[in-house]
Amino acid sequence: MPDYATLIDAETWAFIERTNAFYPPETIDDTVEQQRAVYDRLCRAFFTGYPDGVTAETTAIATPTHDIPIRIYRAGTTNPAALVLYFHGGGFILGGLHSHDDVCAELCARTGHEVVSVDYRLAPEHVYPAETDDAMSAFAWAAATHSVPVILAGDSAGGNLAAGVAHRTRGHPRAPVGQVLIYPGLGGDMSTGSYVTHAEAPMLTRRDLELYRDIRTGGIDRSREVACAPLADTDFSGLPPTVVVTAECDPLSSDGEAYRDCVVAAGGKAHWIEEQGLVHGYLRARQTVARARDSFSRIVDAVSVLGRGEWRW
Repeated sequence: MPDYATLIDAETWAFIERTNAFYPPETIDDTVEQQRAVYDRLCRAFFTGYPDGVTAETTAIATPTHDIPIRIYRAGTTNPAALVLYFHGGGFILGGLHSHDDVCAELCARTGHEVVSVDYRLAPEHVYPAETDDAMSAFAWAAATHSVPVILAGDSAGGNLAAGVAHRTRGHPRAPVGQVLIYPGLGGDMSTGSYVTHAEAPMLTRRDLELYRDIRTGGIDRSREVACAPLADTDFSGLPPTVVVTAECDPLSSDGEAYRDCVVAAGGKAHWIEEQGLVHGYLRARQTVARARDSFSRIVDAVSVLGRGEWRW
């Protein structure tokens, strides 16, 4: 087992301890309703507000069966270079427009891009493929209503959804121009790599991942379906330029490396950043932990670069 006392610095440990005070590891055994209540308190406690100049509009995308709530962030730029379609994390059972509100606002302020946060349907009330259908509907709306390039972004479960959209929109006349995946779960082999090395990592364990996976799918094996597990694809050609950012102390780390390798092997552009000493969920630490702050700056830079149609890696 890794020596987390050595790998993780004091600032990050303080973040972990503060998180656990609101959302203890044993919460995973609570009901989904109980977990959501605890998670919502956590989100409120870590909320840092909006940067100056950022406005937000909450509205919805109409589909034939339901409305998908979205929140649109603007930084006062008359003609933003791109639109960032952001999918939040939360294991497909937690979160919404509130959970990553300040993250999206800050991403908007620092890139100048318009950012749209998508409140996709959650399990267990809506099992797979409801969330992937909502992600695709959000992309279709963005492509139809905006003339600027679309960038896909998301963290954890949201990174999975972003990648799923990228795989399913190849050949689309308004295909995404890039994707930025933040500690994403992409359906990798859970018997190898970081899934084993960091199976008991702080903030997220392999057992947590197995539980979230089963709730998402209703216990049905979907591991061979690309929309659910992008790493199951047999063709990685034609994907948009991709930046994957992972945390070293996270069972999902290997997914980022494997995805980068698959895209590059297929002739595409992909870059993998492994953030040393960081843990799953560190976006909430971006203003209190130096390592997380530096990583968020790299994420902002990646979104900015891809939005300009550039590649520097």
